[in-house]
Amino acid sequence: MSDITNREIIANGFWNNNVVFAQLLGMCPLLGVTTTAMNGIGMGMASLVVVLGANIVVSLVRSYIPSEVRIPSYIIIIASFVTIVDLTMNAWMHDMHKILGLFIPLIVVNCAILGRAEAFASRNTVSKAAVDGIASGLGFTFALFALGAAREILGAGQLFGYDILSWTGFHPALGFVLPPGAFIALGFILMGVKWIDQKREEAAAKRPKPKEEKADEPAPEAA
Repeated sequence: MSDITNREIIANGFWNNNVVFAQLLGMCPLLGVTTTAMNGIGMGMASLVVVLGANIVVSLVRSYIPSEVRIPSYIIIIASFVTIVDLTMNAWMHDMHKILGLFIPLIVVNCAILGRAEAFASRNTVSKAAVDGIASGLGFTFALFALGAAREILGAGQLFGYDILSWTGFHPALGFVLPPGAFIALGFILMGVKWIDQKREEAAAKRPKPKEEKADEPAPEAA
């Protein structure tokens, strides 16, 4: 069991070890559904509920699952939560469910969620697994929202369905709403993330380091 703090878990899940920006996982829903910012948020929140529930259950039963069958067991747990999310969205958010379509059942094979269950939840307490699930889910949601917003603005001149660039004379590029535009927009976003990380490292290097406490010197021996 690791001694990582909740602050480190949140920082790693949301930004430092983001499943999209740092690990490039979950590319299928990322590129498939992010034609608008709202679609990205809907897919991200569905994934957050699944990874949170799966992390909690995996952490609870980790001592009772033989290591030889742990991966199939984790997939069954994840599939159970995906089914709950799928039926719930179909009942209460039917329009969003129709838009996301096949990508909701495909959450089962999202390697980012299985990776959190195997790499973190199976080795930590329930509380830390829950924090990791929330942080990882929010990080994934943020990545989906960022790409969806970029594609919606550049491809339609809108954000959340509202015209925000009509007063500038901006001409939307329809290609950003199409699949090739997703790859181009993601490339620019990853370049921006890399630039931000580089600036953070430079700022951390300039920050004065805390002084180390000097060890007590031994008293001189009497002659």
